[in-house]
Amino acid sequence: MGRVSQTQAQANRRRVVERASQLFREQGTGVSVADLMKAAGLTHGGFYKQFASKEALIDEAVTHAFGELAEFHATTLEEHQGHSAEAQQSLIDGYLSVRHRDDPASGCPVAALATDMARDSGDHGAHRTYAEGVRDFTRWLATDDEDGIARLCTMLGALLLARATKDSPLSEQVLSAARSALSAAPQQVSDIP
Repeated sequence: MGRVSQTQAQANRRRVVERASQLFREQGTGVSVADLMKAAGLTHGGFYKQFASKEALIDEAVTHAFGELAEFHATTLEEHQGHSAEAQQSLIDGYLSVRHRDDPASGCPVAALATDMARDSGDHGAHRTYAEGVRDFTRWLATDDEDGIARLCTMLGALLLARATKDSPLSEQVLSAARSALSAAPQQVSDIP
């Protein structure tokens, strides 16, 4: 079998990173290299031609997931023509929705990767990217009265509880209660960075 072109190798690498980003959010970073490569439609042997280690892939996949999140935030703000309060409310409503609850693979990396980041004490790129991503998200949720941390904690906690109780009526009640709590008091929204 012949060698793949550099263009094809780059496309394969991009496909592995994108698929790993989804699988890590859906199943955690414990997914095996063999399963990752199979999900990407590539052979297990090709992994080490593309990545120095699984940790290197985790670093890239986490960076990719937070890049998607930042792009989503920018698109949401653009859709609301720069109206920060409307963009934030739209984000909160979508975040605390049944659709987001049921689709962790393409959902928020803050929620999906929290447990993996807490379990892995390594000081590598994924941890730094995760911390920066959380900080950016809180800035996005900030108001004149609050730095966004409590709002993110409310959203994250509600989403995790809703996912954990998915087959129970409590799940949607949790989402609804959190949406109500975050919408109850009108807040002056700072400009989103």
